[in-house]
Amino acid sequence: MKMRYSIRAVISIVAAMLLPLVVYAQIDAAALARAQRGGQGNGIYGATIPGMDNTGMEGQEGMEGESADSTDAKKKREKRALESYYFADTVRALKNWKWNIDTHYNRVDIQPLDTTLSDWRIDYVFYRKGVGDMALGGLGQSSQAVNWFDRRQDPDFIFARSYDAYTARIDNVPFYNAKTPLTNLMYLESGQKRYREEHFEIVHSQNISPSTSFNVNYKSRGTMGLYDWQRTKNHNLSVAVAHTGKRYSVHAAYMNNSIETRENGGVVGEWAIADTTFEMPSGVPMRLASAEAKNRYRNNAFFIKQAIAIPLQRVTEYDFSLADIPSVYVGHQLEYNTWSKVYTDKRATYTNQRGHYNEETGKWESVGDLTYYDDWFIDPQTSRDSISERLLSNKVFVQVQPWDRDGVVSTIDGGIGVDLHTYSYLNLENYLSGQMTKDKRTSWYIYGATGGKIKRYADWGFNIKYHPSGYRGGDLSLGADVTLRAFIREHPLILRGRFSQSLRTPSYWQENLFSNHYAWFNSFDKESETRFEVNFSVPDIALELGAWQGVIGNMVYYGNDSRVAQHSGNVSLTSLYARKDFRFAGFHLDHRALVQITSNESVLPVPTFSAYLSYYYEFWVVRDVLRVQIGIDGRYNTAYHAPTYNPALAAFINQREVRVGNYPYLDAFVSAKWKRMRILLKLQHLNDNLFGNGEYFQVARYPLNPRMFKFGISWSFYD
Repeated sequence: MKMRYSIRAVISIVAAMLLPLVVYAQIDAAALARAQRGGQGNGIYGATIPGMDNTGMEGQEGMEGESADSTDAKKKREKRALESYYFADTVRALKNWKWNIDTHYNRVDIQPLDTTLSDWRIDYVFYRKGVGDMALGGLGQSSQAVNWFDRRQDPDFIFARSYDAYTARIDNVPFYNAKTPLTNLMYLESGQKRYREEHFEIVHSQNISPSTSFNVNYKSRGTMGLYDWQRTKNHNLSVAVAHTGKRYSVHAAYMNNSIETRENGGVVGEWAIADTTFEMPSGVPMRLASAEAKNRYRNNAFFIKQAIAIPLQRVTEYDFSLADIPSVYVGHQLEYNTWSKVYTDKRATYTNQRGHYNEETGKWESVGDLTYYDDWFIDPQTSRDSISERLLSNKVFVQVQPWDRDGVVSTIDGGIGVDLHTYSYLNLENYLSGQMTKDKRTSWYIYGATGGKIKRYADWGFNIKYHPSGYRGGDLSLGADVTLRAFIREHPLILRGRFSQSLRTPSYWQENLFSNHYAWFNSFDKESETRFEVNFSVPDIALELGAWQGVIGNMVYYGNDSRVAQHSGNVSLTSLYARKDFRFAGFHLDHRALVQITSNESVLPVPTFSAYLSYYYEFWVVRDVLRVQIGIDGRYNTAYHAPTYNPALAAFINQREVRVGNYPYLDAFVSAKWKRMRILLKLQHLNDNLFGNGEYFQVARYPLNPRMFKFGISWSFYD
């Protein structure tokens, strides 16, 4: 009997010890079942995204990935799981990730956090895509994409378009999901103190719950001015909040952009850059230095986008996300955006020491009393041109998910919206009183889209937007895209094709402007554009091939006289792009090349050939602790009649006086990553005065920076 009771006691004790494990196994099995239903495999939280480790940080492309810190080895069980239709299991498995929202549709664009050395050395952000931008020279100043198909065609406040590489906007404001608080500090500096360029950046993101997060992103970039009257300061702030729940989601953000820049108008002549009689670079004579010209930009924006999900079938405990069941999403988006630009200068002249060539003497002669602007409509001595624009946009949308987000027809979208525009400027009739004219325009539109996928082999999509009435009545844009994937031993081959067609009203400011130096009141026809794009890539061997074909009808552009003009007829443009990165042991040979052929150089000037090359050696100094890159970056384009920049219009304008290009611009660098800290040492414009004619321009009359030393540091803080 005692033995029986002893056995019972032992069984009871063992059962008590095993009961929590059994219960946990049951719970775990339910989670596993949900994960497997999502196509996740055997891991409850899913596999990682290719190219990223389980921290959500972007890994080294084509090389051995960097190991996680010892602190990351401690796994903490989350109290609650993130249940959101936005994120697949592979994304939820990451420790940190970020995304941007689609401004029209109920979608997000997920991206890894880059804490590697991959592009850390590229401090001018526009060089991280393709062959980069043509720039005025200084950090934070105006730039324009070399590839015409990468240029934004947004008609709202075109005066700020040249700062797209730096400004915070609705389409690029980041949202984060950080399972542990994330902070990143960055600082870069170059040049002597009186001429230095500076870049300061701080990002902090923190989750309140698994589905709710907020972040603050601040950037300050600019130059003290290597050339005379070139000082620029660019401040960009975004504060964002996101809640991505199982049935309700909301994204809200506030953005502020403040840009102050002195405008020097470019050199009096390209010859001045190569002339050793001038003190370089501050002694080089500039066209507007004596005019003390300045531009000041302000932008404030706020938006909120929210959606609620209505499942079309009963939700069970096994439905971890509504992404797997038929659902309807109803949403609303409100956007408020204000822009302003104030341009000031005073009448002043400059002298071009080589303004006239005397054929009899065979020498250049000086020409003085030259002015940058021909007209002074309001005040003959000083300018203060103030222009502002306000946009209030309201839209509602519906998204139908017939089956699931991975179905052949995954979503069907539709929406309706209204844009309320207010344009303020000094009108011809009341400029004497100084009273601003306010022109209000209303524009209605409807839009829709659909898309889906066939397992992992194909994605397709179609979208349309139409303005039936209002200011932009008759505007139409439609597009279609398809992505095909094939796999060779699980190595993907990706082929993408896109088609788009648009009919758009020119910008309000291209038709209406009255300022001290420029005035026009145009009535242009709508622009039309037809575009084809094909892209083939093999990510595992770092190969990308692309081709664009575009036909633009009734193109609006800035002519040689800085006035707006419209070309009657079609202009065609063909672009071919190739990227191939070679790896041999620790050697990296990265190549990006672009060929562009235009049918009309005077209307749409582009360089025939452009390239961005990176040759470097990457290696471990201390395994899993210190990694180093040593190499050279270079950029080049063939000579052509490159656009110049007009400060009063804040626009790139065509010119036919000079050809620039055919000059390689080289940077030597050493970059390193020690645990979570990245360090950069760079010698910009390594080849200054070493070869060529010294006339280093990407934009006509605006020289790039001469040789200078730059250092930088970036430090990430996370558990």
